[in-house]
Amino acid sequence: MDLEARSLQPNVKAVLLAKLREYKSDLNNLKSEHKRLASANSNQAARDDLLESGMAGAMSVSANQRGRLMMSTERLNESSDRIKESRRTMRETEELGVSILQDLNQQRQSLLHANDTVFLLLKVPYRHHLLTGKFEGKDEKEINEERRKKEQVKEIKMLF
Repeated sequence: MDLEARSLQPNVKAVLLAKLREYKSDLNNLKSEHKRLASANSNQAARDDLLESGMAGAMSVSANQRGRLMMSTERLNESSDRIKESRRTMRETEELGVSILQDLNQQRQSLLHANDTVFLLLKVPYRHHLLTGKFEGKDEKEINEERRKKEQVKEIKMLF
């Protein structure tokens, strides 16, 4: 076509050569677009093949991950249950400890009261002895026994 357009008259020749260049440009654009689409289609086909082959592996990997996730969740739930049980045991132990401490305090108070009573009982005869020179019927053995008890009470006081 190019040769034919060149052989024509100059006024027609210029118009035809311009149209010819435009057609050639359009043809080149269409060729490059065709190549691009053909390349994209082959890439898409290769991609689809890859995804299909990978999907089987992905499905098994997904099932494997789901299994591991379920096992982890189960272990986590078991650990939570053990923690709850430990906390319950801890509360029971604490309550028992508080009860024991209250009992010990009550026993301490009883011992202190007994000590004060013994001290008062021992103190009266000694004062009387100092004033009168008599032991109010108590012999030396009884007095020594009362002293020993008093010392034992002091030792018990020191423990608390």
